[in-house]
Amino acid sequence: MMLSGAAALAGVPLVTAKQVPAEGDTHTGHGGPGPSPAPAPPASAANGTGIAHAGHAGFQGGSVPPERAGIDPTAILRDFDRGRTSSLPDGRTLREWDLVALDREFEIAPGVTFAGWTYNGRIPGPTLWAREGDLLRIHFTNAGSHPHTIHFHGIHRAEMDGTPGIGAGSIDPGRGFTYEFDAVPFGTHLYHCHQAPLAPHIAKGLYGGFIIEPREGRPPADDEMVMVMNGYNTDGGDDNEFYTVNGLPFHFMDFPVQVRQNALVRIHLINILEYDPVNSFHIHGNFFHYYPTGTMLTPSEFTDTVSQVQGQRGMLELRFPYPGKYMFHAHKTEFAELGWMGFFEVSPA
Repeated sequence: MMLSGAAALAGVPLVTAKQVPAEGDTHTGHGGPGPSPAPAPPASAANGTGIAHAGHAGFQGGSVPPERAGIDPTAILRDFDRGRTSSLPDGRTLREWDLVALDREFEIAPGVTFAGWTYNGRIPGPTLWAREGDLLRIHFTNAGSHPHTIHFHGIHRAEMDGTPGIGAGSIDPGRGFTYEFDAVPFGTHLYHCHQAPLAPHIAKGLYGGFIIEPREGRPPADDEMVMVMNGYNTDGGDDNEFYTVNGLPFHFMDFPVQVRQNALVRIHLINILEYDPVNSFHIHGNFFHYYPTGTMLTPSEFTDTVSQVQGQRGMLELRFPYPGKYMFHAHKTEFAELGWMGFFEVSPA
């Protein structure tokens, strides 16, 4: 299939939260759009970034405002893309998405530009949401400068695996392919490019969340969000200089995640960090129930810290019994001091 529709996405603007459930489509685990994002802090003449503080431990300058960076991690938190839906003759739901590989630059830290490879112009790519048993069609177009694929974690036929040399294999620039498979198993999953050499194709930004809701749904949550843990290699070496959740270092220090006291918060946590073997998540002043890969309806543990290797993911559920600001971060000092840290800000019920 030749390139189609790529020109319209060539100048993709800043991605903001916009998805709402399709008519007749209920998502029992998502309690509406969630609380409004925190207001932007006042501008600081000291650093010129629009952030009021003078910097964070291990890094001076604070976070880059989303409108300047080209990434809005707060919007990405609750931006579940349910696709275009229609009914099949057998009564099932068909969901369709358009994903386009695009080269795009981002200012990830004050004065630091990252040349990214993206799905739909953002890092991480869109969070695709489906219900167990749906038929999924992902129309992929490569408008980038290198061959790419999309590999989905889940159960599907070999020719839909997004692996070079199998099925459609590598998708060259200017060409496309439609991936089609059933939404199984339910859980918290991900997708990413599987083109060789694999490390740079992932590290450059070609990944996103892929959530499959159980057929009968989960107990309703008051707030549901996705957190994708990643890093940035800015000097061409084999390690990272910055670490983030949802794409911008220190963003959630300056724009805390807004939640309500005693509300059930559900977090889909996904680790796609390249060049480091393990990542982690730690919450201050609280514990959470953890569901590995989100494929069970009962949690495996009650804890305040969890570790994940690359590609590992899970679902967290927690309530904040007290109002206030509670830090969350990687329980690895280097990662936290280079950007992977933030706050939950809990408002009184």
